[in-house]
Amino acid sequence: MVTFVLPRLVSFEGMGRRSASVTERNINTLRSTYWVVMVSGFLEPVLYLFSIGVGVGDLIGDIALPDGRLVGYAEFVAPAMLAASAMTGALSETTFNFFGKMKFMRLYEGILATPVRPIEIALGELAWAMVRGVLYSAAFLVIMVAMDLTSSARALAMLPAAVLIGFAFGALGMTISTLIRSWQEFDLIFSGQFALFLFSGTFVPATAYPDWLRWVIEATPLYRSVDLARALSLGPVGWTQALDVLYLLALLGLGLAVAGRRMTGMLCK
Repeated sequence: MVTFVLPRLVSFEGMGRRSASVTERNINTLRSTYWVVMVSGFLEPVLYLFSIGVGVGDLIGDIALPDGRLVGYAEFVAPAMLAASAMTGALSETTFNFFGKMKFMRLYEGILATPVRPIEIALGELAWAMVRGVLYSAAFLVIMVAMDLTSSARALAMLPAAVLIGFAFGALGMTISTLIRSWQEFDLIFSGQFALFLFSGTFVPATAYPDWLRWVIEATPLYRSVDLARALSLGPVGWTQALDVLYLLALLGLGLAVAGRRMTGMLCK
């Protein structure tokens, strides 16, 4: 039994170490200018929160949740901004930057001269995206608590949810990066990302849309992310949130599997 299990444990430990080396390389590269990256990624959701959640919210007033409760518009929008920020941060790192490293800088071809494998590159890049994402999410949650838009306990529950959202979209982003062929195709990614941002229950409940469109919206990954974050922020939490978590885990697993397979085919010719 020991001879059967031990080699697999050692292999898994080595895989984690090699993936971490890819993450460490990214951290060392941006060490001197990291504060610029952090400030730029943190400001966007905060500006949306103040301009739309607070500014427009004063004109809208309270908004009704599906269960009939009334909440302030800023309270309604804030958890959606958290989910959208996790999506945006993960996609920006695992699409534009990942594509440049793979197709133009040829960075990964050099890394493959070491014992690191394509799936370990994918895991390391995904971990790097989440280092940034966790810091963005934690800072945004501090703002939410300071503005009395959620409680400290709920904010602590929302942080791992934001991490899961980032992981899921990061895996999706890497899969997309292995499929696109030129920088011009990023216009399609940005358009799709902006459409998700607008029509995923971010600013109005999905029930406000026609039934046929509502079902399409509720099947999108950002809607499931917003639904999870909003339930954790405002309550109640029920079986629907279990569906949200399973959806995001499935997206994460499928994205990593496809990205790892395609990277192996592209880099190990």
